[in-house]
Amino acid sequence: MPSFQSEYGRYMIESTPGIPYGDVISDLLIVEENMRQRRTLINQLVNKPTHVPMTLTVYPRVGVPDVFTEPHRVRTTEDTSLFLPEEAVTSTDPKYTKIAQGIDARRGHKPIINLPVFRDTNTPQPFRDPTIPPESTDHILLDAVSFGPGCCCLQVTMQAADIEQARTLYDSLIPITPIMLALTAASPAYKGFLSDVDCRWELLSKCVDDRTKEEQKDYRIPDSRWSHVRWYLTEEGQKYSDVKLVYDEPAYERLAEAGGCLRLAIGRHDILNALSFEGMDDILAKHFANLYIREPLVVYPDRMEQDDKQSNEHFESIQSSVWQTLRFKPPQPNCDMGWRVEFRSMEVQLTDFENAAFAIFIVLLSRALLKFGGGRTRWGLPISMVEENMRRAQERDAARSQKFLFNTSAAPELGRDTYEEMTMDEIVNGKTANALHHQGAEFEGLMGLIRRYLDSLGAEDQVTERREVEVYLDLVSKRAKGSLKTTATWIRDFVRSHSQYKHDSVISREVNYDLLRMFNSM
Repeated sequence: MPSFQSEYGRYMIESTPGIPYGDVISDLLIVEENMRQRRTLINQLVNKPTHVPMTLTVYPRVGVPDVFTEPHRVRTTEDTSLFLPEEAVTSTDPKYTKIAQGIDARRGHKPIINLPVFRDTNTPQPFRDPTIPPESTDHILLDAVSFGPGCCCLQVTMQAADIEQARTLYDSLIPITPIMLALTAASPAYKGFLSDVDCRWELLSKCVDDRTKEEQKDYRIPDSRWSHVRWYLTEEGQKYSDVKLVYDEPAYERLAEAGGCLRLAIGRHDILNALSFEGMDDILAKHFANLYIREPLVVYPDRMEQDDKQSNEHFESIQSSVWQTLRFKPPQPNCDMGWRVEFRSMEVQLTDFENAAFAIFIVLLSRALLKFGGGRTRWGLPISMVEENMRRAQERDAARSQKFLFNTSAAPELGRDTYEEMTMDEIVNGKTANALHHQGAEFEGLMGLIRRYLDSLGAEDQVTERREVEVYLDLVSKRAKGSLKTTATWIRDFVRSHSQYKHDSVISREVNYDLLRMFNSM
């Protein structure tokens, strides 16, 4: 039986498989069916003909004063947002309400996010968002925490054999995170307008940025809680950590000095946490100490005193409120789960087939990276280049229009790293030796590595399974080639081709309704 949990928005449901998938190809082939079953179960439980579950990254008219929630509640003078009645859209789980309140309380004001508007043929110049004062021009204003965590995504968690394999996998996936963000781009519309960006990432980063003015000064805390990772976890990967990592010195000292049961103070609160390790090296100590530059957003007074050998709740109060492109997850007490890596940059797709395809792609890529990596980080990329790729990934139609920095070296283990700007097609589907800017073997691409892994399995009875897996890989390959549109481009094109659309960047109720009906028919 799958698992369902509440999420940040009342209109959101988090779903996961009831049990983890196994390590054989046949298990991957039930991912789509599992997703479909979860959608069916939600339909049965809701049991309302006017309510259907949709896997949308963002509802195109969230923040427009329509009937969005049931029961519908309009804004009151108690609402800080001009557009969202926070209590009506935030989950009834008090954790999420406290997160929103804690973020605004720490930074001292509500978020002010200006998204660039998509300039269509009839978009006024300058564009004026009619919902805000006339002096504000050329952008879409969003002003509530809920605009960020109210977005949905697709995440994949993979368990490693041990901590060293988990560290290698984490490092190997760092350069892949912006690539998958661009390939899964699915959020081109906000508050009833077409925007000029295709992804939610920067919006989320700004919505949950709880840093005070003092913390933003002098690089004390360099980024939001929602960001890309800034630190490689293996000795070999450290050469790519070219951006300064800020970490809490007292936490680092305790982590570096302690072995066995490690106890950490969380932020400036006298809360203790235990993690069971057999010692902690300098790299890993700095990784975890980096979490502790922030305070927990949610603390329950009645749960302050806990046996940290039996519970990791204190640690998770920090770990689970720092939302990065990857999450390095330690084993849980009294549980057989091992070290895990969570891949977090992908946007959710409209259909179960698409979501299954990207989940299967990431799992197979991870297995291939571990099998052929020789315990090393393949295609390592400096953090500064990863950061630039994250910026490019959010541009409109980035999968087709942008080039991304990538390591094309055939022998990075010899210190011969070579970086090139490559198209999405070249990164995913490969590039011939003649087309590379340096002498050497051809660049096989992510898909080439995956297919080499599948070839290595070599079981004759897997011919049918291989053929079925290729159907999913084909979708990812065509997205990279540009012959299949990203979800964001598809939504933008649907809106622009609608008979009621006036080419003024506005998504009317009529256009939005037909868009949702199209989603539901898929």
